Amino acid sequence: MIIALGADHAGLPLKDELVVWLKDQGHEVLDQGTFSSQSCDYPVFAAAVAEEVLAGRAERGLLVCGSGIGMAMAANRFQGIRAANCHDLYAARLCREHNDANVLTLGARILGPGLAREIVRVWLATGFEGGRHQRRVDQLDRLGPGRRP
Repeated sequence: MIIALGADHAGLPLKDELVVWLKDQGHEVLDQGTFSSQSCDYPVFAAAVAEEVLAGRAERGLLVCGSGIGMAMAANRFQGIRAANCHDLYAARLCREHNDANVLTLGARILGPGLAREIVRVWLATGFEGGRHQRRVDQLDRLGPGRRP
């Protein structure tokens, strides 16, 4: 699978660890930065990953900041992105099965690397159930400024 990754300064160490782990698992990684521990703005990296996913250059996106919240908020500004901030395996599975989440956000100040890898593993391995959930995902994808489902 081709996965675009991005992080701000708080998420950099975990992102770098996940890049190596994902490559070891046989995935292709499109690392969108940051590449420095100097303070930077997370929306820049959320946008870069969202654009890779929307353009079809990446099948999924992975974003890391201190909590994962800011990255999720930024990525979800893009129509067609369904970013989920997950800190447990149950949420990682459900966001794929029910919501077809195409971007996962993680909090580097909340998760240790072992649990983060396991969340990513479950998220990547879980398929979308479709069915009744497809209607809701279609409604999400139609949402935009001033638009209703």
